[in-house]
Amino acid sequence: MKKAHKPDIKNLLLFIFLGWFAFSEFALADRIITRQVDWRGPAGGHIQEVRFRVKDQPEQTEVVPKAAASLSGSIGVSVIDSPPIDGFVPWVAITTTNKRLGELEMDAVPESSIAGQFTASNPQTDFAVGIFDTGASAHVMNYAGSVQLRLNNSTYLTQNEIAIAGVTGSVDAWVSQPLGIFIGGLNLLDQSGGPGADAKLTDTSDMVGESNVSILVGQPPGSNPDLVTAVGTPMSVFYTASIRNDMPMTAVYRTQSYTGPSIHLYEAEDESAPHYSSRIPLELRPLGAAAVQYIPYSVDDIWNIDFSPSSPSVIIGAGSQSLFFVHSVDLREGAYTALDKSRFMLDTGAQITVVGDRIAARLRLDPDQWEFQVPITGVTGETIDAPGYYIDSIQIPGIGQWLEYTNVPVVWLEISSPEGGKLDGVIGMNLFTEYNLILRGGGLFLGEDPSLEFERIAPHLIGDLAPDPRDGRVDLLDFAVFSAAWQSQSGQTNWNADADLAASGRIDLADLAILAEHWLTSAF
Repeated sequence: MKKAHKPDIKNLLLFIFLGWFAFSEFALADRIITRQVDWRGPAGGHIQEVRFRVKDQPEQTEVVPKAAASLSGSIGVSVIDSPPIDGFVPWVAITTTNKRLGELEMDAVPESSIAGQFTASNPQTDFAVGIFDTGASAHVMNYAGSVQLRLNNSTYLTQNEIAIAGVTGSVDAWVSQPLGIFIGGLNLLDQSGGPGADAKLTDTSDMVGESNVSILVGQPPGSNPDLVTAVGTPMSVFYTASIRNDMPMTAVYRTQSYTGPSIHLYEAEDESAPHYSSRIPLELRPLGAAAVQYIPYSVDDIWNIDFSPSSPSVIIGAGSQSLFFVHSVDLREGAYTALDKSRFMLDTGAQITVVGDRIAARLRLDPDQWEFQVPITGVTGETIDAPGYYIDSIQIPGIGQWLEYTNVPVVWLEISSPEGGKLDGVIGMNLFTEYNLILRGGGLFLGEDPSLEFERIAPHLIGDLAPDPRDGRVDLLDFAVFSAAWQSQSGQTNWNADADLAASGRIDLADLAILAEHWLTSAF
């Protein structure tokens, strides 16, 4: 009779321990959740997905950032908690003309209206949509846009090429002959053709721009993706741009849908341009900018002089390719700080906010312990994975109010600076989704410094009828508007649909009762 086999207790315990350990490691392992997106990053980068690292919260689809107390809850500080990773895109409609000056007249000329003859055969249907991009040192037209505007020919293109640098390398683009380029917000586009129909540029009366400017034109896409069409700082330096996030616009063109804020551009000295009480001082850097110019082709043979541009029109002076910089930025993460940093560029073409190596080192960010990750595709078509973090706070000193953000998503990425070396970071449009903005150009020799004015968008309140934009309060201003529409009906001259609070088609006691119920309420 065989003896019963006694289990080896030591091995059994080891087996149980190893099994428990493996299960625990599996259970505690980070989960990566991927979301498809369509975001614009700095330096022409394109982001098509974002990956979230989730710990012990399998039901979540996004990381919940850690709580962080506001550094300043006092009057004079506008605090935004947990801004989004991505912000808005300031899309503009673009058209071009043949307006230029003579040879060796290299300065760009601001134009308050369309000047010259359109390059497109039908400017109402053949135009381009691009980004109003303060991160672009030159204007860029992608290949598809150049075809629509009829720029891809020997009349408007030189034989000169120049490299466009991005986050993953550089690609060549053609340098154009001097021409006119004009822009206006999506609000100028006629979408009356119905859902899915292409918008038309039927009204160009509010478009502004500049003539005698050389731009970069994308080459036919092959192994590399087509470039992003962008109107850069050489345009915005001359104008005041009102960017209304409280008035989002959507337009469909060439089967693609574009959504962005309403944008209106004013001449620098136009007194009708709106004003906001708070502003962030900006600097045009490198300092010493004097003009927007292209560089003519270098002449080796005096008998064969070629005056065509060898490089596009950029802001030049003591340095070259000047861009807008925020004068001071403070960042905090736990006990670590990076204070009064001035190498942050304001980039309206970037939906994300970026920090470089120097800031990441100061904040003790760990490249292996990212909280989210964005694969960024550059102009070469290559992709790099950039780590993202929720840092405790970013403060931007301002005149009037300071801006403060808590639980701020930032992406760690090195970006070249026009001053040489690398940027400390990029202030992207994710920090301004709750604001209307006025970007005042300037910074050229003997001119006023640029600035970014801002006003927080008031949440909608029942009974908040005035002024425009709404002020987030129900008070006598709103009562005055309500009174002007009293006893009116739809179709009458004093009718005001906003005052029809009861949605009855008549302004009467039912509406007055609703107004009284919300009297003296405030969104703030």
